[in-house]
Amino acid sequence: MSVAATANMKLIVGLGNPGAQYQGTRHNVGFEVIGLLAKQFAAGTIPKARFQGETIEFALRGQKCLLLTPLTYMNLSGASVLAARDFYKIEHQNLLVICDDFNLPLAKLRFRAAGSSGGQKGLEDIIRRLGADDVPRLRIGIGQPPTGREVTGYVLGRFTKDERAEIGPSLARAAEGVADWVELGIQHCMARYNA
Repeated sequence: MSVAATANMKLIVGLGNPGAQYQGTRHNVGFEVIGLLAKQFAAGTIPKARFQGETIEFALRGQKCLLLTPLTYMNLSGASVLAARDFYKIEHQNLLVICDDFNLPLAKLRFRAAGSSGGQKGLEDIIRRLGADDVPRLRIGIGQPPTGREVTGYVLGRFTKDERAEIGPSLARAAEGVADWVELGIQHCMARYNA
């Protein structure tokens, strides 16, 4: 694929931890959204092992896209994102990071064009390695840990049945938001999904 062909490629990164023990955990909502996008827009496509992660390439509404799930574990996600960004020479405005956020109420979505990591370790590593915070991101609220519960145990824990019933539709809406981001950009998504 030529550089010209990838100049406007959108890189969509879902954060999480690899391995069956982390499937369905609060920290893995980014992986889940990538799974929904792959099912909807690239059904049957086998992911390729690249950039210390798994990738799926496809076209969405006429736009070339690359889905990336880093398999480096959450706190080292930046290595995978940096490798993909540099390989395809992707501008930061064409990169979207999807991650969990315990500072947001459960199931709340928040698109942002730039800013700090807000304590999200995967996003923090990406910002550090890219050397810039002008990376669009979609944060998905997983709610605050109950009083007295340690944050790490909480984010690595699974949703309760009631929480899963609430987060499921939110993840579907997040996937819809990502498709809108590809076509219409971050400002549209902030106006539509952050309300």
